[in-house]
Amino acid sequence: MLNIEKYGAVDIGSNAIRLLVVTVIEQEGKDPIFKKTSLVRVPIRLGAEVFLDGKISDGNAARMIDAMSAFRLLMNTHGIKRYRACATSAMREASNGTHIADVIKKESGIVINIIDGKDEAKIIASTDLKTLIQDDKVFLYVDVGGGSTELTVFANGKNVCSKSFKIGTVRLLEGLVDESVWNEMKTWIKSETKDFKKLSMIGSGGNINTIFKKSGKKLGKPLSYIYLSSYYKKLEYLSYEERITELDMNPDRADVVVPATKIYLSAMKWSKAKNVFVPKIGLSDGIIKSLYNEKVAAEITNNE
Repeated sequence: MLNIEKYGAVDIGSNAIRLLVVTVIEQEGKDPIFKKTSLVRVPIRLGAEVFLDGKISDGNAARMIDAMSAFRLLMNTHGIKRYRACATSAMREASNGTHIADVIKKESGIVINIIDGKDEAKIIASTDLKTLIQDDKVFLYVDVGGGSTELTVFANGKNVCSKSFKIGTVRLLEGLVDESVWNEMKTWIKSETKDFKKLSMIGSGGNINTIFKKSGKKLGKPLSYIYLSSYYKKLEYLSYEERITELDMNPDRADVVVPATKIYLSAMKWSKAKNVFVPKIGLSDGIIKSLYNEKVAAEITNNE
C-alpha cells in the first residue's frame, strides 16, 4: 500500500522567488520517491534594491505579498501537508526584512524563516547531494545565488568545511563586490583544497542548470572547465538581447548568467577542478528533504 503526501518549499532568493511542490510516495520496504509536481518561479529581483538601498521597496513588498498569497492558494489547491518558506541574503540584509516577513504572515499565513549562509548550506546538504559524495573522492560544492556564494569541501564522504561569501550575481551586476572579497574567496578555496591532489566540483543554482541543459549532456555527466570557459566567452560576446533571442534565455536569466559563470570558472581555477557535476538540486529540494526527514524522525519518536 502506498502513502502519498505533497510537500511545499518556498525559496525567497535575491533574484527570484520559487514555490516547489513535491509528491512524496512511500512504499513499505523501499526508499521513498520524491516526484517534482510543480515549480512556480517569480522573478522579483529583491537583491537589486536591497544591496544598493538597504531595504525592500514598497513596490516589491507588495509584489511579495501578492506572490506569497498566490503560493498559499496554490498549496491549498495541491493539498500540501507540510511546507516551509526560507529567505536568503536579500531579505536577511534588508533593514525592513523582518517587518515584511511579519506582514506576509498576516496577509497570507505563510511564515518566512530568514536563514544565514550556514543554514542554507546545511539544508542543501540534506538533498541527494550525498549520493554524489563518494568516499574515495573530493568535491568542492559551489552554490551561486543572487546575493552570495556558498562553498563546501567534501572529502571521504564528509563535510570538511563550509563558508559563505558575499559574491552573488545581482551584487556583481550592480558593481557591489569589492576586489578584496574576490581575494578572500580565492585564498579560502586555495587553502582548503591545496592538500587534495584530485578534486571535482559540484555546481548548483539556476544559472549552472541552464548552462548544463543547453550543453546537451546526459544527467550525471560533468561539464569540463574547457567547455565552461568556451561558453563564458560566448556569453560575453553576445549582447543581452542576443542571449534572449539566440540562446533562448529568460530575460531575468540572460544578464545574471554571465557573472554566475565567472564565479564557477573562478572556483574551478582556484581549486584546480577540471570538471563540474550539475545535479538538479537547490535550496527548495533541501527544504523538501528536511521536512520529510523531520516527519520520519517524529514518527520514530512517537513509536518508541
